[in-house]
Amino acid sequence: MHEQVQEYYGKVLEGSDDLQTNACCTDTQMPGYLKKALSNIHDEVLARYYGCGLVSPQELKGCRILDLGSGSGRDCYVLSQFVGPEGAVVGVDMTDEQLEVANRHLDFHAQKFGYANVEFRKGYIEKLDELKLEENSFDVIISNCVINLSPDKEAVLREAYRLLKPGGEIYFSDVYADRRIPQDLVDDPVLYGECLSGALYWNDFHNLARKVGFSDPRLVEDRPITIDNPDIESRVGHIGFYSATYRLFKIDGLEPFCEDYGQAVIYKGTVEHNPRDFLLDKHHLIQVGKVFPVCGNTYRMLNESRFSNHFEFIGSWDQHYGIYDGCGTSLPFDKNPTQTNDVGSGCC
Repeated sequence: MHEQVQEYYGKVLEGSDDLQTNACCTDTQMPGYLKKALSNIHDEVLARYYGCGLVSPQELKGCRILDLGSGSGRDCYVLSQFVGPEGAVVGVDMTDEQLEVANRHLDFHAQKFGYANVEFRKGYIEKLDELKLEENSFDVIISNCVINLSPDKEAVLREAYRLLKPGGEIYFSDVYADRRIPQDLVDDPVLYGECLSGALYWNDFHNLARKVGFSDPRLVEDRPITIDNPDIESRVGHIGFYSATYRLFKIDGLEPFCEDYGQAVIYKGTVEHNPRDFLLDKHHLIQVGKVFPVCGNTYRMLNESRFSNHFEFIGSWDQHYGIYDGCGTSLPFDKNPTQTNDVGSGCC
């Protein structure tokens, strides 16, 4: 499978226009500060981009970031502007042609930004231990429509957990399915290379995440994928695909469900580019200055991560009120792409 993916992304695809579906290259509308950062990226790097959105979590200044499947380096070079000279970005990719493009423009971006804080390494995202990366050394790990291409997704998540600092997170976009993919489709090199047949069934992903230590996966945003290719549509049949962004925190002892301890937080409005509200995940858009009830896990995600200084924390662990309503196991994605984030208080 590695060889098929290397062939597809190194030789078959020469640019994003060569993709046969819209599963990748689906940037949603982005704020002005992200557009500005993208405008600083070399044209060749942008042309060889095959991701499914710009992966850019909040509050990155001074962070050490690892990009799994960094490709031509687009996201690395974007995020290097946000971490600044005090931070660092490491990209890992297995495809020589993509790494050649990324490395070719190191000096261009260093001159553009006024500092050099990016490096690229060749390797497999399932075998990060072979790259001698230090355990507990990254604040944030990102990935952009790449984990679905891995033949061993559990190993990817396990390695990410090992490399993250306590309180760190893996924040990544990928493709998921509403059911398990039949093996004959998994074996199709075009469907696999197009980020479809390697997609995990969403509940299998949740279970894998919990198995390696990410006890409470949080869905940030999602949208249904319209393949827009009649031949491929006929082959995948009734399988529904979704492009989704998740964040998984490395915090020991998170509970498997959203338990209510009567806690709340107040957002101070101090995260850069987020003066009015803070989006933790799809169900937690926290408005500045408002007392916002949260479950115990959400309380800890904010209190034990790089976001702690941006919130006031209310409550203790003295009394338990049960589980929040709605924390079930139904399909988490919206079939209606016009549906907006829930801005109400509460957990789920």
